[in-house]
Amino acid sequence: MTSDLRNRLLLLLLLPLCTLALLGVWMDYRSADEAAMRHDQRLLRLLPALADSVLAPGVGESQPVVWLMAPPIEDFLRSNASYTGYSVRDLSGNLLLGDDWVRTTVPETGEPEFHSVEEGGVTYRVAVQRGRTGAGELVVALADGTDPRQQWAQQLLLRVLLPNLLLVVAAGLAIHWAVGRAFKPLVDLADAVERRSPRDLSPIDEAASPAEVRPLVHSLNRLFNLVNAQADSQRRFVADAAHQLRTPLAGLQAQVEAWALLARSAAKAPANARLVDKKVLPGQVGQAQGAITLKASEIEKLRDATRRTSQLAHQLLALSRADARSMNAQPMQRVDLKDLCENMLELYLDAATGKGIDLGLDAQPVHVSGHDWLLRELLSNLVDNAIKYTPAAGSVTIRCATLTDLAGRPAAFLQVEDDGPGVPQQEVSHVLQRFYRVPGTGGEGSGLGLPIAEEIARTHGSSLVLEPGAGGKGLRVTLVFAAVERGSVPT
Repeated sequence: MTSDLRNRLLLLLLLPLCTLALLGVWMDYRSADEAAMRHDQRLLRLLPALADSVLAPGVGESQPVVWLMAPPIEDFLRSNASYTGYSVRDLSGNLLLGDDWVRTTVPETGEPEFHSVEEGGVTYRVAVQRGRTGAGELVVALADGTDPRQQWAQQLLLRVLLPNLLLVVAAGLAIHWAVGRAFKPLVDLADAVERRSPRDLSPIDEAASPAEVRPLVHSLNRLFNLVNAQADSQRRFVADAAHQLRTPLAGLQAQVEAWALLARSAAKAPANARLVDKKVLPGQVGQAQGAITLKASEIEKLRDATRRTSQLAHQLLALSRADARSMNAQPMQRVDLKDLCENMLELYLDAATGKGIDLGLDAQPVHVSGHDWLLRELLSNLVDNAIKYTPAAGSVTIRCATLTDLAGRPAAFLQVEDDGPGVPQQEVSHVLQRFYRVPGTGGEGSGLGLPIAEEIARTHGSSLVLEPGAGGKGLRVTLVFAAVERGSVPT
């Protein structure tokens, strides 16, 4: 758009300039034409003097006519001898006096005529008149190679077109530079908006914008405020809804867990037991036992559904609280990554052991600036995902340490690696989308674990790096922090 506007401005400025140049050419031609008309008038005034210079016819055919050059003619011929000429001819066109190259057709009448003659690379303006002389009726002609019209036509390229063309080109370059400088604030504004994150809805500084585009900047800021207000409203709604769901879901899950425990205990009762409270006879114990087993399986399904719903509500709340825009205003604290990893190991050790997974820890002392509870949520989601999708007898490793970035500065990282099925390369960009699950993935899940972790990583000015684990097997998820807190690099 900016380039098109620049081109349009250039065109609109150059068109009048070209028109003015053409007008200048026309005015220059008009000036040459007026000078040529004055020149023609001078030749017309000299023709009678040339005719009067012929005094008498020659004696015999071999003798030339008798003539005496009049002073005006002599002055004319001497003033510019290289570009002047004359001739006196009879009515048959035979040359009597003067230059043979000054030849024209014999006029039919006594009115003066003008012709053009090429000689020696010069175009001459020739004035011709048929009239009475001392030797009878003859044809006299004067030629002048300094005619302004002829000179203008011959020097059209060098004196007229080339200077105007250079003027237009120079003006075009100057206009292009000036327009570029004038549009630089607008281009900078467009680049600033282009570089913005989709989540950055902060207002643009109107004072730093050109006065001509301030109404546009004001409208953009108003739109940003409306979108930001709508996004805040949606985040509050999700957070409030998830928070309101947590309490009843927690109570429901506790009750379902208790029912599941009672159902499992009843299912393990001896087959010959008397169900005194239900007054079941020994022969009916088997049938009652089957009913209890059926109810136990239904309770197990209800328990699993309750757990998934409770986890989903927790993840929705975490996702809303982890939004980068809402966390930017909150100060960061000093976070001990090693302590965070050790706590996460303790938290998930029973779940990993129950599934037969080797949960390991490789942590070095390192501290970063961040939001402690958000990093806990991030690491919890990564470890939970790794344990959930890693098969029995697999391994999951939690790491934190330092590395050296491209600028040679120390940087901290958090990492969770497993040897499970991993994520296909073509799905890496999709698994960070909310509610997306890789087709064919087994187990339970809502598709929010990795998106929540990515949102938290973005809050800390970074992003998750997903790559295959050791030997190309499993998945390794890494979060690299921008810088390590001073004094936290291990020696």
